[in-house]
Amino acid sequence: MFEHRITDIFFDLDHTLWDFERNSALTFEKIFKANGVSVVLEDFLRIYAPINLEYWKLYRENRIDKSELRFQRLRRTFDAMEAAVPDKLIHELAHEYIAYLSSFTHLMPNALKVLEYLEPKYRLHIITNGFHEVQEKKLKGSNIHHFFDHVVNSEMAGVKKPDPHIFKLALTKAKVEAKNTLMIGDSLEADIIGAKTVKMQVLHFNSNKEPGHDHCKTINDLIEIKNIL
Repeated sequence: MFEHRITDIFFDLDHTLWDFERNSALTFEKIFKANGVSVVLEDFLRIYAPINLEYWKLYRENRIDKSELRFQRLRRTFDAMEAAVPDKLIHELAHEYIAYLSSFTHLMPNALKVLEYLEPKYRLHIITNGFHEVQEKKLKGSNIHHFFDHVVNSEMAGVKKPDPHIFKLALTKAKVEAKNTLMIGDSLEADIIGAKTVKMQVLHFNSNKEPGHDHCKTINDLIEIKNIL
């Protein structure tokens, strides 16, 4: 189904291999309990999820910085819940969230099976918009770091997906031509459209249930990769 022979596969990390939603929920549960924040976790997460995606989009577009992302997504959520949480405590929660997030290590269903299947056949790499100190801990804590030759993050590249430069940097580090690569990620905008701009082949793991499209083949479970590659 792919036009050119694939030698290298690039994965996104959050929502693609690392189960961000599950690990994030466990982190919030821990820090809310430790700080006496009395909100219904399920209600918080329901409101937080779309706000978080909104702020990540602003961050990708360089319209806010890292500290604004971390603070405002919580401020907005608590405000929407009409929960009286002072700014000082939100700053503490934002700090603790980053500190504890990588201590939870759940992977997406079938992620480990697929990595074990692919490793003997391809060189594997990561391209992530996440923060360096957090992403490294996620990879090591989940015991998947050893699968990847190169891990390229947005802080290293100075830009974020879908900016072409981060993909070009990853290709340069891997010493591979774009036509012989495959990018697998959950975000249509950041991963799929971004990688296509530099002529990488692409596969959309639609874990966020985004609307259907014709940019490339879509899968709904990582195990489907075994029938494709």
